[in-house]
Amino acid sequence: MFESVEDVIEKLAGQKYICNRSIATVVYLASRMHKPILVEGPAGVGKTELAKVASICLGRELIRLQCYEGLDEAKALYEWEYGKQLLYTQILKDKISEVLSGTHTLRDAVDRIADQDGVFFSERFILPRPLLRAITSDEPVVLLVDEIDKSDSEFEAFLLEILSDFQVSVPELGTIEAKNMPLVVLTSNNSREMSDALKRRCLHLFIDFPDSEHEREIVRLKVPEVPEALAAEVVGIVQRVRRLDLKKAPSISETLDWARALALLNVDTLGDETVRDTLSAIFKYETDIRKAEKELRDHVARKQARQGPEGGSDKEDVLH
Repeated sequence: MFESVEDVIEKLAGQKYICNRSIATVVYLASRMHKPILVEGPAGVGKTELAKVASICLGRELIRLQCYEGLDEAKALYEWEYGKQLLYTQILKDKISEVLSGTHTLRDAVDRIADQDGVFFSERFILPRPLLRAITSDEPVVLLVDEIDKSDSEFEAFLLEILSDFQVSVPELGTIEAKNMPLVVLTSNNSREMSDALKRRCLHLFIDFPDSEHEREIVRLKVPEVPEALAAEVVGIVQRVRRLDLKKAPSISETLDWARALALLNVDTLGDETVRDTLSAIFKYETDIRKAEKELRDHVARKQARQGPEGGSDKEDVLH
């Protein structure tokens, strides 16, 4: 268990996850208040990673439910293992004959079989999915409901019972309550608005792209082989191109990919050819590459001008 907000910051940093005080405060409160966290923000800013790192810091198993359109209870909660039930039926055929012995009508036989429902509709024939695994776990876990905004509104409504009371209803078995309260993290990329009912049950956390100082710290921590000057240059470029009208702005993970690519190429400073050859590390759409190329060419030209005999010590922004 986290002891304080400072403890959260320290433990997350120990797992190479740098967070600000607002993130640490929400994580601490969620662990103490047993409330889910709804983490919203652009793709690639560390929402999913936050749940992964928190599970490591707390020494808990991470159970992940990846959401998608069409996700239903059977895939998220449990399924009956009908094949296993049929196999047991075949094995116990002789015993079933004994149970039915003495019945003279179909109604009598059905009633006799109905008395044995609990044998075949019991926990031994349930295949638990992530939600049921999190609730029935003998040890506290971290439950990650990833990209909840990709699921249907019907599935979101289904989650409300679990998030409110940490229990689920199985018609054949009744209500199953959580043995231990899990730490629940729901992530959303804001592809659709979450309902007020869901938000009311959660602590809200918005993670945005970091500022340049924070992002440089992340690069230096995650890709220590990159020279400090190059790391600053990479971050400066990424920070500026995010302001362009792009189909997909570069995420932190793509900043790290670009830094690793440059390290593998033994690059010490960015030149026109290097930038052109490695743009695919930060841009995933050709239209975005075209929009960013001019800005990147201007950056290289300005840097070369500063390095010239009359360049002096120009300290303007990285990109023009």
